[in-house]
Amino acid sequence: MNASSPAEAPFAERVAALPQLGLGISTEYEAGKHGLDPLALHRAHPELVQFLEVGADLERGLDADARAWAQAGLPTTYHFLDVNLEEGEDLERDWTAATVEAARSIGAAWLCGDAGLWHIGVRDLGHGVLMPPILEPESVAEMARNVRRLRRWSGMEVLPENPPAHVYLGRMHLADYFASVAEQADCGLLLDAAHLAAYQLVTGHDPLEALDRFPAERIVEMHVAGGRRFAHEGETFIEDDHGVAVLDETWAIVEELIPRASNLRALVFECERNRANEVVPTFERLAGMLAR
Repeated sequence: MNASSPAEAPFAERVAALPQLGLGISTEYEAGKHGLDPLALHRAHPELVQFLEVGADLERGLDADARAWAQAGLPTTYHFLDVNLEEGEDLERDWTAATVEAARSIGAAWLCGDAGLWHIGVRDLGHGVLMPPILEPESVAEMARNVRRLRRWSGMEVLPENPPAHVYLGRMHLADYFASVAEQADCGLLLDAAHLAAYQLVTGHDPLEALDRFPAERIVEMHVAGGRRFAHEGETFIEDDHGVAVLDETWAIVEELIPRASNLRALVFECERNRANEVVPTFERLAGMLAR
């Protein structure tokens, strides 16, 4: 792929070519066995559930729910669960080629994934840890290089996501870190409001801290999910449980950013292990926010 390829066009040109996916639901391998049938939910509420974000890795591949959704000709995105965007040595052409093949097989609009370390050592099933990036300028530069490489090798848009964690290392605020990644990689972002709310809590910040300087126009996709507070040794943390009880702090972040997210193409409610009647009210609230 040469320097004049679409992958190297400016972000403003690339994002203008991306489809408007609307509201979606996420899934991971065989999550439907313990919760929702995404296709059935779409058929019952097509105005609320319009696309599927497929969480997948190459070891397990695509499950029956993902394949059924794709066979119905419905929109998808591909959320990788097996690459360290903070570690250039982990970004391999063979992995990229196989990932793109999987993403293309379901018609994915783009690639996305939590940006940190999905594993320590050799990439393999059972090695998953998902640690956040170290919030320092050197890590920003490394991640930006890897986002550019993955975009160039895959020919697809790559959206790094702020991952969940209970402990963060580094001097940068998480919002400033990903703002810098977006600038250096000239990329869009997947902003997970629930993950950001948890970060703000464990680091002692107000839910909207640093968002006044965050480039909301870089948000191409946004995630909303339920969370559960718990205490450990006198400290309060948030478990990213993908339940239906969305925290007030998460809603505050969504309300702040959606009006400013001029390039928003997709809004996901992560709720794959709940019952259909439990998730519809939140989808309805999100639909109203998008309509406004």
